[in-house]
Amino acid sequence: MSTLHFKPHARLLTMLGDQLIKNERIALVEIIKNAYDADASWVKVTFDDFEDGFKVKASSKIIIEDDGTGMTRNVLEEHWISPATPVKKLAKAAKASTPKGRKLQGEKGIGRFAILKLGRTVSITTRPERSSEEFTLSLDLSHYDDDFLSKDGDAHSYYLEDIDISLSASEKATYIRAEQIALGARVERRKPHGTRIEVSNLRGSWTQKRVDDVYADLIRLQSIFDIITKPAEKEGDAEKADVFDVLIYKGSEFQNYSNAYLEELRALIENNAVLRITDGRYDEFKKTFKFSLNGKPEALALSDPDITGITLFRETLGKKDGSPNNIATKCGSFSFGFYVFDLSKDAAGKFDLDDTQTRRLKEHRIYLYRDGIRVYPYGDADDDWLQTDMYRGTKAAGMFLSNDQVLGFVNITQKENPELKDKTNREGLIEIGDATSDFRNLLQIFLAWVRKKPYEKYRISTRDDKGAEIAKKERVKAGFEDLEAKLASNKPAQAALQAVAKLYQTERSYLIQRAETTENLAGVGLSVETASHDIMAVLHRGLISLDSLITETQKTGALSKDFINRELIALRGMLSFVEAQLKDIQQLFKSSKQRRKNVRIIDVLRKVEKLFAPSLNKENVILSIEERGSPLMGKTTDAVLLQLFLNLFDNAVYWLRSKGSGKRQIQVLLDGNEGELIFADNGPGIKADDAPYIFEPFYSGRGEDGRGLGLYIAKQLLERHDYSIELADIKRHKLLPGANFVVSFVKEDE
Repeated sequence: MSTLHFKPHARLLTMLGDQLIKNERIALVEIIKNAYDADASWVKVTFDDFEDGFKVKASSKIIIEDDGTGMTRNVLEEHWISPATPVKKLAKAAKASTPKGRKLQGEKGIGRFAILKLGRTVSITTRPERSSEEFTLSLDLSHYDDDFLSKDGDAHSYYLEDIDISLSASEKATYIRAEQIALGARVERRKPHGTRIEVSNLRGSWTQKRVDDVYADLIRLQSIFDIITKPAEKEGDAEKADVFDVLIYKGSEFQNYSNAYLEELRALIENNAVLRITDGRYDEFKKTFKFSLNGKPEALALSDPDITGITLFRETLGKKDGSPNNIATKCGSFSFGFYVFDLSKDAAGKFDLDDTQTRRLKEHRIYLYRDGIRVYPYGDADDDWLQTDMYRGTKAAGMFLSNDQVLGFVNITQKENPELKDKTNREGLIEIGDATSDFRNLLQIFLAWVRKKPYEKYRISTRDDKGAEIAKKERVKAGFEDLEAKLASNKPAQAALQAVAKLYQTERSYLIQRAETTENLAGVGLSVETASHDIMAVLHRGLISLDSLITETQKTGALSKDFINRELIALRGMLSFVEAQLKDIQQLFKSSKQRRKNVRIIDVLRKVEKLFAPSLNKENVILSIEERGSPLMGKTTDAVLLQLFLNLFDNAVYWLRSKGSGKRQIQVLLDGNEGELIFADNGPGIKADDAPYIFEPFYSGRGEDGRGLGLYIAKQLLERHDYSIELADIKRHKLLPGANFVVSFVKEDE
């Protein structure tokens, strides 16, 4: 038996460098991260011998130099030339920080091959700390084709071991010596250690915009939020700060980019953000979000009904084993900050951004930083790593704030988030187990809560109710009478005014009729949605039975009469169920056309109870209905009552799902003597700060499942009949510890 060993082909270099790294920008970032790990205080990137507009010539070079710790001969011989070397990973395990206290970024041992994305010829000169020797490593791949299958035109299969790399040492410093060096607007004496990388035989093309984009990437390598959200450093503090400057040159000319946009971002955050979510942290042990919302401390547990009520939670984290009280996430704790803006056309005052502010905001998204260094490409304007824009045009569109109206950051660390790892191609996080999906889901769920709660409250506060209010009949009538009095001496004008008044009254009656019909039918969709799941399930079982019968009739041999009879009886039962469900729904269409009449409330309540029976059974909800005194009556239509009860039942069943343990109850009391109905459940109830908004249109805590119109429409319909619905506010109206609603069927004049 022989022993075999892997023998990698030289084309692995193409895969590790050119093909694995997305573009030249990412390649430069990878090289500069190595300088960061080497405790460099500056990195200088020089585009040498380029034409105007950064057009590449045959003699063009890119030079990256730093004043880091440099590399020893041992590192060059044993690790630099070894793909996937674990030297940094082992260093992290032994000591997670550099002498300057930086957290090591690299660990895969292939980032150095990003150089090959830039060019085919590489010369690396390095001088380690406290060394009298300067080492130069040279690699020239310009004679090979892209796949290393030929050299200077001669076909051959080359292995990695066939590639020559030269290493030389010199006591005399060529580049890295203690001498004056220009670093932007300052000149300082360089330290006698560091690394210089020279890349020639360049690949790809460069333009002024591409270089500008490189600078934009590099300036955001470290968290911009450490600058724009923290007070300016004092003189003494600035000297102690861990400085890491990135400078770009074109030849000897410094490219003096402006960082004024940081001040613009600071101004946007401080003056124009609708919501400022600061000091945020998700504690994985306590399963709680803690943060400040516009300066007010808040806490939100994963078990909070505001979270468990979001459909996204139920479809992701909520599907894990256990109740919301013991769901285990695997991503680790992390910190965050978000700044939410109003990009709608009706934004007003300081929240109404001009074109320049909007453009500046849209250049940034939500950034991800690990130990203060950015994880690319998260935060780019064209990146949607939290998938908030993927729902545009779908039912769930209202679940999220749009990707471009939130500026923010998420901070993770190697210590607290070991399972969140970069992809080898540096394009985001690896999907390993549940860690990355838990991380993304937590952020999506939190932002969904921001959208449905604090942001919607802000939107409600900005609505111009007076402008949106339909003019009262009495007020319009008084206006016409006032005009008529002023035109008393002008008979033709009076006649014209009377004609306009008549047209207005006709149009108003028509619009009110249309609005009433629409609101009366609003419950139809909800009832269909409620029944459709059970109807579809029964139809599915029926189709299976039919398919089975068809299959049996096609087989040879005698058919069993008992089998056929049993299947047909079962099919008839299924069809009877579907017929009954559709009859109940059909009643809604009929009732929407009824005139007002004296209705026994219990009769309509029983219809809706029957419609919701499958849902109540499925969720193990105990329903109790009690009548007290004389029968409760109302002069209204079935449609109004159906709309009311459909929404009350639908909301109660939805929120009772959030109840982890114990009985789930709905209790309805019909009190004919008091002329009122109390509808209560023992779910999570309604928080005090939500109470003023629950009858507002579009306010809902149910994520994309909530339209926020049910209670609003029910209230409007009842008020049209001089009835009312309110939250219970006195003890005798509170039947259960959850949500308690009081519906009064007593008119004001009674």
